[in-house]
Amino acid sequence: MDVVICTEMDEMWSYYHDKSHQIWLWWAVNHAANTPLASTFGTREHKNLDQLLKLLEPFSIGTVYTDNHFAYQKRISAEHLVTGKKNTQKIERDHLTLRTRIKRLCRKTICFSKKEDIHKAVIGTFINLVFFGRKLDFSTIL
Repeated sequence: MDVVICTEMDEMWSYYHDKSHQIWLWWAVNHAANTPLASTFGTREHKNLDQLLKLLEPFSIGTVYTDNHFAYQKRISAEHLVTGKKNTQKIERDHLTLRTRIKRLCRKTICFSKKEDIHKAVIGTFINLVFFGRKLDFSTIL
């Protein structure tokens, strides 16, 4: 596994079916390479940050750059946590890329997912294709 010294973490709001079904994409990107390391979906509670941190355990993470969300301050030690917008510009730019290219992530749209599983699959597939350059093999499905 590559050694990751710094990472950016953030959460991005979206919804499926209607706006009463809110869901957040929690994810972390390598600060130097701007590549996603891990992601998870859920509410804006601590337990979802815990899931993300568990996915990041195989990496050797030193510094974590985040916004001022209280969950990060509760779960990440102060010696490793740096809050503020100065060092989270890459992940915020990735949010803009996602919102621009996946219309179901726009805040005001008529494009939306009716089911949670489809919503997660579309976003996860996009992250794999765009950020990792992975190609899908549909021969096993069709």
